[in-house]
Amino acid sequence: MCGAFAEACKVLCNAPCWGLFAHRGSTVSFAPSRAASFFHPFFILIAMATNSLDKNKIKFLLLEGIHSSAVDVIRAAGYTQIETVSGALPDEELKRKIADVHFVGIRSRTQLTEEVFSHAHKLVAVGCFCIGTNQVDLNAARERGIAVFNAPYSNTRSVAELVLAEAILLLRGVPEKNAVAHRGGWLKSADNAYEIRGKTLGIVGYGSIGTQLSVLAEAMGMHVAFFDVVNKLPLGNARQVQHLHDLLGQSDIVSLHVPELPSTEGMIGAAEIAAMKPGGILINAARGTVVDIEALAGALKAKKLLGAAIDVFPVEPRTNKDEFQSPLRGLDNVILTPHIGGSTMEAQANIGLEVAEKLVKYSDNGTSTSSVNFPEVALPAHPGKHRLLHIHRNVPGVLSEINRIFSDNQINISAQYLQTNEKIGYVVIDIDAASSDLALDKLAQVSGTLRSRVLF
Repeated sequence: MCGAFAEACKVLCNAPCWGLFAHRGSTVSFAPSRAASFFHPFFILIAMATNSLDKNKIKFLLLEGIHSSAVDVIRAAGYTQIETVSGALPDEELKRKIADVHFVGIRSRTQLTEEVFSHAHKLVAVGCFCIGTNQVDLNAARERGIAVFNAPYSNTRSVAELVLAEAILLLRGVPEKNAVAHRGGWLKSADNAYEIRGKTLGIVGYGSIGTQLSVLAEAMGMHVAFFDVVNKLPLGNARQVQHLHDLLGQSDIVSLHVPELPSTEGMIGAAEIAAMKPGGILINAARGTVVDIEALAGALKAKKLLGAAIDVFPVEPRTNKDEFQSPLRGLDNVILTPHIGGSTMEAQANIGLEVAEKLVKYSDNGTSTSSVNFPEVALPAHPGKHRLLHIHRNVPGVLSEINRIFSDNQINISAQYLQTNEKIGYVVIDIDAASSDLALDKLAQVSGTLRSRVLF
């Protein structure tokens, strides 16, 4: 079958197929070259298998010092091929290693680009052991049928606590007093030192972290206002402000909690900083591209703002050995932290558990619940049946063609679940074991197929 399929590839795409050709117990992967895709627009990637790989052959690569709780979860599920790396890898080494793994786990430093994915011939899923997924080209992953998972909630408390602590320190002028003391000075004064009680906290982005921060801030006696691009139900006594500039003008402290999007890039620039209250404080624990750092540095030097705390930067060192560069260096009224908002032992342990469990479930039974780039599918196991996974472009007629295949070949479906998003569809189908080889062969011929395989 594999040889015949390779010949079909040559006819359809005018290009040879690549892949691992094996039978039961291993994966068979095919993909036309980029040039070949112009000959057959739906035929981007097909990964087929007569059965899943044995667990002891499935490889996990965990980068950037991911917490050991992730390794514990993966190993407890029966997987043994787990490689851990303490930092991010240089691009060429990343391309080399990712070519031979089925699952990869990253944090914020590793960039999974279109170019990197073009080397990931066996990759099934990506785990982002953090909140954001902006370091992953989600479209490139989706086009290859690669699911991406993250941990949107596990470190919310850690980030919120850091923001609140920084707000207290900046209101009391502790960073400057600390810096002066380290230089042998003694800056004992109540000037520009304030309690946090009664101050107004302006939250930009009222998501999981913003809401957690809102609750903690109110418990400290603060007034909370927030701005979000959609209407949100306020918690406690928080109130929503409809315009960003209005929020900036009425807040003693502004804390940013927005994702990295084209619409949020540079959203706090010179005009927005000018709109803040004189003596205000800006805290950014969101994404480095959200704030114009040069404009912020100018406002701090001009004493427009009382202080700032910045945890994320437009360009960050790849490793702890690389030098950190920023125009904010040397300013005593600024707290600079190396992207540690979610870096507590509790948060990292929780993230390790959350994301590793998602990867294991996806590998074990095809559950894609909470994937950021994939339709969310969950189907209970049916003992004695084989489970087929089919990932396809979301175009009309695919499910009809799939069901016609089963009808024409008199294959009984024990259970079927389809979910789609705007780009792809994901079908999980349980059938009699005796029919799985025939069904898989037919499914691979459906127009729009990205991946199809027998899971178990």
